[in-house]
Parts: sequence; C-alpha cells; structure tokens
Amino acid sequence: MDFYSTVFSTIDLRSFSNIWFWIAVAVGWSNLTHFIIGVPFDMVLRARRRGGQALADLEALTLIQARRRVQIMHSSGVWLVAFWAGVLSALAVLGFGYGAELAQAMTLLLLPMTIAAAIGLRLANRLVADPLAGAALTRKLTLHRLGLQAIGLLAILITTMWGTWHNLSIPLMGR
Repeated sequence: MDFYSTVFSTIDLRSFSNIWFWIAVAVGWSNLTHFIIGVPFDMVLRARRRGGQALADLEALTLIQARRRVQIMHSSGVWLVAFWAGVLSALAVLGFGYGAELAQAMTLLLLPMTIAAAIGLRLANRLVADPLAGAALTRKLTLHRLGLQAIGLLAILITTMWGTWHNLSIPLMGR
C-alpha cells in the first residue's frame, strides 16, 4: 500500500456516513442559533427575566454587533458576497453536477447557514436603522432565533434525507 492509499483510507471523504460530519452539523446549527447576530441567547433570557443592568447590557451589545455587521457589509460586502457565491456555486456544481459527496455535504451544510446569515444581516440593518429597546428587543431576538431554529430543522431534515438516500444508493462494501 503506497502513501496516498494509506492517507485516503485513513481520511474518509465520505461525509454522510461519517460521524464527524454529523457532529459538525449539530455544532454549527447549535452555535448559529445560540448567537443571534453575535449576541448570546442566554443574555436575552437573562435580560428578559431580570431587566435593569442585564437589559442595558443586552441593548448595548445588540447595537454594537448590529453596527459591526452593517459596517463590514458596507465596507466589503460586495466582495464577500461575490466570493461566497463563488464558493457555494463551486460546491454545488462539484457535488450535484459531478457527484462529489463531500461537496454535496458542504453545500447542504453551508447553503442554509448562508440564508440564516443573510436573515441575520437584515435584522442587523433594521436594528441599526431603528434601534429597539426593552421587551421589543428581546421579543425580536427571540422571534429571530425561532426562525433560525426552523431553518436549521428544515436543513437538518433535508440533509438527513439526502444523506440516507445517498448511503442507501451506494454498494455495501464501498466504492
């Protein structure tokens, strides 16, 4: 067995049957739904329960994170969007056009996360244009999190169905 065969037999590029891929899916969506435009959701819950300084901290951090995201998009958003669209397009073509399983898995992971990030950027733009405070802010962040969870649930369902179909369609003893 030569060096490349040893390396590629150790690093399995099949994704849908690899536990590490599913751990990455779980960790990715967990992080995405916990940090609402960069604000930890436990901070939202604490501000809703306690009010006072916790609410003031939430309002300040939310506005800081929203302004930060909007500033990044104003300064280099066109380049970021163009680059990311190219990456996603390449992954989609490699995965679904040429049948590369790793590219399929990355597309099914990153495309819904990109949609979720775009929705978060829209929320950031709204918060910068019209800052919310108090209960209105905690409600908006909670509803945004609920929307992200719905997107994540649908994305995981589709990824699971595609991965199951893919695993059932390949021969049992490998390729």
